[in-house]
Amino acid sequence: MLLLMAVPDICRYLGRPALCNVFFVVFGLMLGPFVQVEVKTMLEQAGEVGFLLVLLEVGIEIELPPLRDFLPSLSYALGWSMVQYLLLLPVAHLSGLNLRDSLLAAGALSGCSISMAYPGWKGYDGLSGLSRDFVLQIMIALEVLTIVILTVGGAASKDGLTWWITIRLAGMALTIFLISRFASHVTKMFQWIILKTTRWRVHFLVLLVLVICAVGAKLGLAAPKTAFFLGLFMARTHFQGKGVEDYIAPISRGFLIPVFFMSLGLLVDPKFLFSETSLLAVGCSVVLLGFREVLHRRWFKTGGDGGTFLLFCPNLTMSALAANTLFEAGRPAAATWVVLSGLSLTVFSICLLPKVKQDFALSSGAG
Repeated sequence: MLLLMAVPDICRYLGRPALCNVFFVVFGLMLGPFVQVEVKTMLEQAGEVGFLLVLLEVGIEIELPPLRDFLPSLSYALGWSMVQYLLLLPVAHLSGLNLRDSLLAAGALSGCSISMAYPGWKGYDGLSGLSRDFVLQIMIALEVLTIVILTVGGAASKDGLTWWITIRLAGMALTIFLISRFASHVTKMFQWIILKTTRWRVHFLVLLVLVICAVGAKLGLAAPKTAFFLGLFMARTHFQGKGVEDYIAPISRGFLIPVFFMSLGLLVDPKFLFSETSLLAVGCSVVLLGFREVLHRRWFKTGGDGGTFLLFCPNLTMSALAANTLFEAGRPAAATWVVLSGLSLTVFSICLLPKVKQDFALSSGAG
């Protein structure tokens, strides 16, 4: 565990800061067969808290532009995602997933993790001027769409397509509305904690996040999604020149978030690693990359060069969100396929992108 803390620095030194979470998942996959049940349970429980902080940071990093300016990017993202369903649904079905799980997997794999793609976008030389801003807004739109799809799809995967799902969705919508209304008050609470505490600042901030997530879960919105929308409505809020995510970084990025990604690897049954499931997952990522290259070259142009589409491909965080839902629903084979597909797609796309310049890599977060 202590050696893992050096992984972000090593990845930044290599010019691939976004790969650190990939290493955490791979470490979990390797460690799985040797970990005792008690230790595995402890890491999984700590990972659940890390998962909340992952989604909180995902929400915080999104700064939605005015709707009028956002519509072109949103339209592009909708078309880009929906076309890929034509490929992802048959491939997921071929890999043994039922229709509900296939829709959930397609939603995750067609998404984008901004925290992983942003360092590549920042240093990408194939973009300039308006095309650079347009691509960033597409990345934001893809991530928001994916979270919405996984929120609805997670509820459907858990309860099925029954009348009860309507009530669940209404409860989720009400909870999101309440979060948006009380976000300013919560922001003031964060500010008060930052101003009035010193040694226990990080602990109180994380505790407040956990309490809000627990309340959201009671109202019908799962704790991870509550964390995301809390972060979204607090996006770019700064106290004394630092964001909330920077204040909790010692315990989030420094410990709990790595534990979450490692625990995700621990959840994967080793028998799936050397099976048809893993081969289909890697094959899916290769085919998907080729399909996206054709889409970008012929129909979904961004104004950038031919490799710009790679910035839309890192999606390990979104795949982790979908896989976590499937693991909780008791479908480990489907969850494993989603994890390995997202993992290989993320690795291939990041390695195909140019290396992040050293000065920027040193200032980038590991998320």
